[in-house]
Amino acid sequence: MEATVSRSLGKPGLASDLRAVWAVVRREWTIFVRYPSWIIALFIWPLIFPMMYILTARALSGPDGSGLQVFLQTTGATEYIGYIIAGTTVWMWQNIVLWDVGFALRQEQMRGTLESNWLSPTWRFSYLLGHTGPQLVSMFMFVAITALEFGLLFGVRLNGSPWMIALMMLAAIPAIYGLGFAFASLVITMKEANAFVFLVRGLVMIFCGITFPISLLPGWMQGVAKFLPQTYLIHGIRAAAFTNASIPELLPDLIPILLFGAFWLAFGYLAFVWMERRARTTGAIGQY
Repeated sequence: MEATVSRSLGKPGLASDLRAVWAVVRREWTIFVRYPSWIIALFIWPLIFPMMYILTARALSGPDGSGLQVFLQTTGATEYIGYIIAGTTVWMWQNIVLWDVGFALRQEQMRGTLESNWLSPTWRFSYLLGHTGPQLVSMFMFVAITALEFGLLFGVRLNGSPWMIALMMLAAIPAIYGLGFAFASLVITMKEANAFVFLVRGLVMIFCGITFPISLLPGWMQGVAKFLPQTYLIHGIRAAAFTNASIPELLPDLIPILLFGAFWLAFGYLAFVWMERRARTTGAIGQY
């Protein structure tokens, strides 16, 4: 009887794949909570990064603050701090995913555990999926802390529904993390992808309007912005948070985000499969 149960547990299938994903989730969450300084960072970075843009806006608004009124008229926002926070939060989300999920396999390789795990009869994509779980939890904690801190310190109030904000974020998960999967697959081959991370986060910062409306960009730059899912996510979150937009009003942002998500998830998985096949012939997994 024991032999039968043991053989059934060892068979590849959905149940064994889910167990592998859960094992990686538990490991990553254990590592996360063992280092309190990482948790402290969730309270510090939501304030530090947006503050440089908020203080710059105040400095450039003039002694009487008249420049802020021009900014509000141009953006259609009700207040400039919330407008900036929405954009910078999306930027930080994508940036963290690129560094965290994007370098997940490389970290395993540097720890010396990737090669032995790769030889086990496990669905190898589970290593990336499992790494994503705790990262998602920490990211939603990050967003909640951001809203709490700016609500208490600056009096920022949401005019819209938190459920619509959550809907926009959930819709963006495939696009944000699909890009991270693609990066993770390329890093294991190239060993270093800092330049690519800087490129992507620079594109988001410049073309997606994290602190200004993209209508101020030249025409060709607005065309580039339309091919970046973060553009629609930032616009949709601002609409959901500060103009009380409903689902029909959010559809022009939701539909492109979902389409980009399908593309980047497929691309990320195909890049992983390509990397896996290449690693079998080149021995890239065992190369430091």
